[in-house]
Amino acid sequence: MRQRLMDEARRYLRNQNEAEDMVQDVVLKLWTMRDNLGDCHSVEAMAVVITRHLCLNRNREHDKKLDIQALREMTDSMSPEQQLIGQETVGRLLEQIDALPDRQQIILRMKHLDGMEVGEIAAMTGMTIASVRQNLSRARKNIMKRFLR
Repeated sequence: MRQRLMDEARRYLRNQNEAEDMVQDVVLKLWTMRDNLGDCHSVEAMAVVITRHLCLNRNREHDKKLDIQALREMTDSMSPEQQLIGQETVGRLLEQIDALPDRQQIILRMKHLDGMEVGEIAAMTGMTIASVRQNLSRARKNIMKRFLR
């Protein structure tokens, strides 16, 4: 099961060390839940879901840190009013990204926050290039539709 969890973590995280740390966190979480695992239909499936959710949470935290740093650098030369508008806009945009389906959210973050190419994303996620492009397009359309409300 460890290899399956490593594969899942590598799909979402930026490097091998982070993936190993995440799998270790999942194993610890499973250990704390060991008394209740007998009720679970598939421990491996549950472990994969836990891995996915923990990876998404870690990516969100990392993205927020990056966004805050970028916003601070950008706002140094702005008026207080412009700074407030910028902060509100970034906050709304992050909310819209967080509301996307998991797959679209992950692909959008990989493309625009991590700067990865479509081919790299396809290789990491096991998807076709066409599928990655389609998910990117859908994610962007969803954000624009929600953001402009």
